[in-house]
Amino acid sequence: MNKLFLSKVTLGLALTAITFFAAIKPAYSTASSLPSEPNESLWRQLDPKKTVLLTLPHGKVVIELAPQFSPNHVKQFSQLVQQGFYDGTAFYRVIDGFVAQAGPKDGSVKDKAVTTLAIEGEWSIDKNWSFTPVQQSDLFAEQTGFKAGFALATHQNEQGGQAWLTHCPGTLAMARSNDPDSASSHFYFVIGQAPRYLDRIMTIFGRVVYGMQHIQAIQRTSVIEGEKPISAAQHTVITQMQLMADVPAQEQLIIEVENTDNKAFAKRIAQRRARDNAFFYKKPPPVLDVCQTPVRSRLIK
Repeated sequence: MNKLFLSKVTLGLALTAITFFAAIKPAYSTASSLPSEPNESLWRQLDPKKTVLLTLPHGKVVIELAPQFSPNHVKQFSQLVQQGFYDGTAFYRVIDGFVAQAGPKDGSVKDKAVTTLAIEGEWSIDKNWSFTPVQQSDLFAEQTGFKAGFALATHQNEQGGQAWLTHCPGTLAMARSNDPDSASSHFYFVIGQAPRYLDRIMTIFGRVVYGMQHIQAIQRTSVIEGEKPISAAQHTVITQMQLMADVPAQEQLIIEVENTDNKAFAKRIAQRRARDNAFFYKKPPPVLDVCQTPVRSRLIK
C-alpha cells in the first residue's frame, strides 16, 4: 500500500479549530517540576550516537534523534542509516506548507525488505513526570511543553496520563499506510505550519537542529493546477545519511542546543507569553503555541 499518509484528515483541522479560543487557559501546569540548581547548564551538546548528518546536494542538515520517546523507530532508522539505505533515495512527496517525504520506491524489493514497526505515538506518564510547560488548554491537548528539547503535549489525571511529541516545523516522523503499525523506512520532515492533527497517530522520532533552510529548499513535487508536473528527475536526492559518530572527527558538526529542562528556559517561555515589549502597543492574548517557541542551537565546530 502506498505510504501517502492520511491525506484526507486535513479537513478535520478546520472543524476542530472553531473550539480553540473558548478553551484557552494561560499559566503553567502545577504537575510539572523543574530543577533549581544555581549553576544549571543553559546548553547541552548533542550525543553523536543519537545525531544524524544528512547531506543534500545543496547543504548539510543535523538531526537530533529521540530514543527516549520512540526507541524502536530510532533503532531501526539508525541501523538503516548505518547501512547506507537512504543514500541516493529521493524526496518523492514534497508538498509546500506541509511535509517533505522520502523513501525507497514503494513496493520495491528494498522497500519490502524492511521490518514494519508498531506505532510509538504516545506513552504513559505518572503524576511525578516532569517537563517544562508552555500552554494549558492548547488546541489539541490539555497541556503542551518541552522535555529534552522536544515539543510535546499531555493529558493528565490523578494517576498520570499520556504524553506525545508534536508535529512542529522541523519534526522528523515515520510515514505509514492506514495500518497504524505499518511504518518501516519512509520518513518525512514537517516543512510548513504544524499539522498537529497528526499527533499521536504518527511516530515522531527526531527533529532538525541545524540546516532547516536546506530542508525547506527541497524540490516541491506537488504543483498547482495548470502547472507542468515535476518529473522524477527533478526530485531532490539524498547524497548521504550518516550517524554523526560514524563521520570522521574532522568532518563532524558539533552542535549545542538550548537546555529546555531548567528554570531559565521556563522564564524565557513566560516572557515570550507576556509579550512585555513596547513593540506590542496592542497586547495579544497571553497564549503561546508550543510550535512557535524556538529551541535555540549553535554550531561549535
